[in-house]
Amino acid sequence: MMTAALPEILLPLWVSIKLAAVTTACLLLLGTPLAYWLARPSRLSAVRRLKIVLMGVIALPLILPPTVLGFYLLLFMSPNFGVGRWLSAHGIPSLAFSFQGLVIGSILYSFPFYVQPVYAQFARIPSSVLEVATLLESRWYRRFWVALLPQARVGMLLGALVSFAHTIGEFGVVLMIGGSIAGETKVVSIAIYEQVEALNYGTAHLLSMLLIVMAMLMIALIATVSRHMPRASS
Repeated sequence: MMTAALPEILLPLWVSIKLAAVTTACLLLLGTPLAYWLARPSRLSAVRRLKIVLMGVIALPLILPPTVLGFYLLLFMSPNFGVGRWLSAHGIPSLAFSFQGLVIGSILYSFPFYVQPVYAQFARIPSSVLEVATLLESRWYRRFWVALLPQARVGMLLGALVSFAHTIGEFGVVLMIGGSIAGETKVVSIAIYEQVEALNYGTAHLLSMLLIVMAMLMIALIATVSRHMPRASS
């Protein structure tokens, strides 16, 4: 069994960690207000139906094979279709087979893993807290930032941990839209696959053990945060 050089081992791990960190940061910025809006009671039946449809769309990555999402994202980003055609027409490099494309795919694929626990935490906030926050602060963005975000911090932390861990282990989506460009799109899961194909089982074992250790640490953190969920909503 052959073992690759240290840079060949650490570089894909670094790309995976960077991708997971950027994806999680984007989910915090985009997913938190969306989860709050979805959790808010709506008087209009059309808005309630829209929220149900959006929840279904957000949950699609939980059911669809990753290659399906990756395939359509690849078409969407390619120079011949969708956004990729517009970017090409304006002289902007394609998102396909780039780190930026990986981030977009990872955000979409990890959306339910972040939005669902944050949505559940917002939904647990008592109506009395919302009423008091409305009385004390008329501006919705101040009310959201000062009164409601602290109530949902445990759900946000749990969603961030789950999303980070999920992104670290991605394979199908990143392979479809990112390929295997060293230092840019070759994440650790793809590196393991390539090492196995090359019969370099020593390197594959080492990379796999690194992921197992990271997974155990993430599971411990997620379990610790999950134990605080009921207390945070009381």
